[in-house]
Amino acid sequence: MAYLLMFVTLLHLITLAMLFIATMEKSWWLWDGMESSDLWYNCRFDNSTGALLCTSTKETEWLQAVQVLMVLSVVFSSVSFFVFLGQLFTMSKGGLFYFTGLCQVFAGLTSFSAALVYTLHNEEILSDLKKKTSGHFGYCFILAWVCVPMLLCSGVIYIHLRKKE
Repeated sequence: MAYLLMFVTLLHLITLAMLFIATMEKSWWLWDGMESSDLWYNCRFDNSTGALLCTSTKETEWLQAVQVLMVLSVVFSSVSFFVFLGQLFTMSKGGLFYFTGLCQVFAGLTSFSAALVYTLHNEEILSDLKKKTSGHFGYCFILAWVCVPMLLCSGVIYIHLRKKE
């Protein structure tokens, strides 16, 4: 049982870190290694100065939806972790971690929705930038998709996890 508890806690922390990286890092869409776009900024590498120059993204309704959903996913997962820690020390023997599991499931669903919206509407989101045909999805976009099954699985595990002493 202790190993399951450590596994679930480690899985939760890994997915929380991945969600945070996917939300904040600068590579949801990449062009030729010199330019990138994320949920907040469009960046390009300046060869003359060797610096990364970033400007704010054009706010579209689809991009705002993705931003909100990813931030909600991080919030749900964070709340879930703190509630889990609280329940771990205060819950009576035999109690189930329903609220923790539901928060994780909601985090998975919001991450799924954000990645799906970005997948289906990336042309509208990137409309003011270069051609979409010359670019490709970045690793943060992939991290958002990888987090979905991890969050849903950890949520189901939390729902079935029973506190024993």
